[in-house]
Amino acid sequence: MVPDTFHSFYEDQYGARWATLLEALMEPPARCMRLNRFSAVDVSRMPTTVPGLLPCVFSNDPMESTPQSNGLMDFYRMDPASILPALALEVSSGNQVMDMCAAPGGKTLILAEALSIEGTLTANEWSRSRKERLRSVLKTYLPDSMLSRIRITGHDASKWGLYEPEYYDRILLDAPCSSERHVLHQPAELGKWKQSRSKQLAHRQYALLCSALLSCKPGGRIVYSTCSLSKLENDETIRRLIKKKGSKFQCKTDQTCPFGKPTEFGWQILPDQESGWGPMYWSVLEC
Repeated sequence: MVPDTFHSFYEDQYGARWATLLEALMEPPARCMRLNRFSAVDVSRMPTTVPGLLPCVFSNDPMESTPQSNGLMDFYRMDPASILPALALEVSSGNQVMDMCAAPGGKTLILAEALSIEGTLTANEWSRSRKERLRSVLKTYLPDSMLSRIRITGHDASKWGLYEPEYYDRILLDAPCSSERHVLHQPAELGKWKQSRSKQLAHRQYALLCSALLSCKPGGRIVYSTCSLSKLENDETIRRLIKKKGSKFQCKTDQTCPFGKPTEFGWQILPDQESGWGPMYWSVLEC
């Protein structure tokens, strides 16, 4: 049973669309098998059923990832919408890159692949248990030559800008958020849901964004993303950042994507429009 307060909070934001959106959220989420470029699989020969994504296999077959001849796993299962914020960061070889809230590691793998033969990656996760999961994922999918260029840390990322100011060319902030789709499938979590949680998370997200601004080099790029439905945690958090720190960055509102729809300050993919993908929101900031 979905609480009336939950219904009213999101109905206020999505209007008549909320009924169909809720129905889509209650269905099993979409998953693709994103092929690991570091494995021995010949990714050039693998099918990609949706143009615009990294080599991905879409299948209802519950295949398990298996080690290849070089010992690395062949694919990583993830929501296809989650691939897009990592691509929007536009990492290239030689960049200094940071993934501020990196666990479980799917987006981190995409950033590592984009670095190619040069550059470094800091993968940070404050939660100890999630950090260990992140470490395991990276060891399972990446060769030693790539791991040697990755620093795994466990700090409070909201303070990062104080210690490494203007250090990174690219920063991905996939922020902790309301994650409503997960909550809806967990009765215990849904029973504890309160409207105030989204506002509290938005305060945390703003602090993380301010830290990312401090750590980003002039000319660098930040991608802010969440899997939240709440506009408080998406466009409204970016609006607040523009109001307070707008002289330090430009919000790139001319981005295009073959999936989802633009918002005032970013882009959003919702499962009632994209065959179960998402939710996923992201905004691109150029420093």
